[in-house]
Amino acid sequence: MTVRNDARSALVVGGGIAGLTAAIALSRRGWQVEVAEINADWSVAGWGLSLTGPSLRALDQLGLTDDCVALGYGVSQITNCDSAGQPANVIDLPRLAGPQRPSQVGLARPALHRLLHAAALADGARLRAGSTVTGLQEEEGGDGIRAELSDGSSRLVDLVVGADGIRSSVRALLGIIGGLRYGGQLVWRAIVPRPAWATTLLTFAGPEHNAGVIPISARQAYVFVTENGAVAAALPPAELASRMRELLGAFSGRVAEVRDTIRDPADVVRRPVQTTIIDGPWHRGRAVLIGDAAHAPSPQMVSGAALAIEDATVLAEELDRGDKTEAALAAFGRRRLDRCRFLVQTSIQIAALEQQGRHAELNRLQQDCHRRMAETA
Repeated sequence: MTVRNDARSALVVGGGIAGLTAAIALSRRGWQVEVAEINADWSVAGWGLSLTGPSLRALDQLGLTDDCVALGYGVSQITNCDSAGQPANVIDLPRLAGPQRPSQVGLARPALHRLLHAAALADGARLRAGSTVTGLQEEEGGDGIRAELSDGSSRLVDLVVGADGIRSSVRALLGIIGGLRYGGQLVWRAIVPRPAWATTLLTFAGPEHNAGVIPISARQAYVFVTENGAVAAALPPAELASRMRELLGAFSGRVAEVRDTIRDPADVVRRPVQTTIIDGPWHRGRAVLIGDAAHAPSPQMVSGAALAIEDATVLAEELDRGDKTEAALAAFGRRRLDRCRFLVQTSIQIAALEQQGRHAELNRLQQDCHRRMAETA
């Protein structure tokens, strides 16, 4: 069965941050949008994230910034500390969403997902779980692009948006080459009760590894540790909590206070630090990549979500500028490539400095990068 929409129609592949934000942005500009998400239960990987100033600025275009602030915990500084918790450097973050709002918001990833999911539904997007794209074919005569779905149905649409992550199947279907770079680090995260002193984003420079605490609500924070020189190999799930406590053992003071609250292995996630940047066109015909499918920075700049959200709003803007979809997609890529490449490359530099223990240099680079990202997308 083939489904064809008479109005401008889009199939968004991937129901994460990039995909749902794209569904909202396009729906509000009159597109008929369907989202195909491979996970049958819309499950979300990870515990917490940070919405930096560029995220909040882009979300404000969709009227969602205040909801995010209410759901999470607002901060306006990064406090970089030594392993004992003594501040070594403080970065004041720009308030890009207005002087009455925080510079940045930490919040639980599932909470953001629920917010975007509800907004997409309210704006009329159709959300299809347990399905993904298995084939793409441009129609002769420029009459759209046909997408074959894993349930055996197909869609003839004006636009396909590949928002399906760092291992994007849409990218592979389009023949766009995108290799992953492993940076020699594993990042561990666990939800903990928020300590009263966790009112900014805090990082801690350890003798071997690096840690941090990010508040995500009045009651909760997440603690992370970046394991340097790590081999990206599997670890038995039952060992996750004890191993994370062990990695945090070199830290005293504030980190030690939260370390012992990490007890349940189910509360710990462990991921390799991988990056990618598609250094060329992000589209083929009427299909385009956004978010991690096109660019994925390392987490040191906490800006992966910002780039994904910006992608979605900028894509909708460019598609509204004229009637030629392919020209709009090319303009979108030109507008986004330099900014995203800068962020990815800077995050790789920061990760390298972190592994070399050159913390003063990485803090300066981090501050300069936040200033650069404050520029309009």
